[in-house]
Amino acid sequence: MKKITLPLIFLSTTLLSVQSAAVDGLSANVGATNNYLWRGLEQTNGKVGVSGGIDYKSESGFYAGTWVSNAEWSEGMTYELDLYGGFSGQTESFSYDIGLIHYAYPDSVQDVDFTEINASLTMKMFTLGYAVLADAEGADFADDSYISLDAEFEIATDLALVLHLGRGTDDFYAGEAFIDYGASLHKNGFSFGVSKTDLDNDDIRFVVSYSVDIDL
Repeated sequence: MKKITLPLIFLSTTLLSVQSAAVDGLSANVGATNNYLWRGLEQTNGKVGVSGGIDYKSESGFYAGTWVSNAEWSEGMTYELDLYGGFSGQTESFSYDIGLIHYAYPDSVQDVDFTEINASLTMKMFTLGYAVLADAEGADFADDSYISLDAEFEIATDLALVLHLGRGTDDFYAGEAFIDYGASLHKNGFSFGVSKTDLDNDDIRFVVSYSVDIDL
C-alpha cells in the first residue's frame, strides 16, 4: 500500500535534518532528488522530488518538526506532509532516538494516511532502526513493521559511504513482505546512491540528491 528514509537517501532527510538542527532552536531544510525513494519504494513514480521542512530541537533532547514533498503513488495524490516528534540522546557508548511520525496525504482520493512509532540505536558506525505501524485506515496496531541496519564509513574528508539493509515484515507498506538494500555516497549535502528491493520485476534505481540545512 505505502510507498517510502536511513529512509535510503531522500526519505532519511527528515530524521537527519532533526539531528543536525541547532540545539535549543529552529532549523529548516530544503532538498531535491531525481527519484524520491522511501525504504526503496518509489514515491513520485520515478519523477523529480522537491522537499522542505522545519525542525525544532531542545537541549533536553526533545524534537518536533514537519516535512513536505511532492508524491504521487495513490489516485489524486500530489504531496506528502509529515508531522513528527520524539526524544533523542546519547551516552559515552551509543546514541538513541524514540519518536512518532504521521504521514499525511491530504489530497489523495483514498485515505492512505498512517502513523508509526520508531526507534533507533547507534553504536559507532552502525545504526539499528525499528518502526511499527501504529494507526492506519483498515489496519490495526503492529499490522506491519520495518527493521533496518545501516553502516556509515568515512572514506575521505567529508565523504561518507552508507550501506543499508531493511525489511518490511508484512503486507501494509508494499503489498507483501519485502527487503530493500543499497549503498550511497554523501558529501557536502550531495548524495549518490543505488537501491533495490526483492519485489518482483523491481529494477535497480540510481538516485542523486542534494539537501541543505539552515539555522533559523
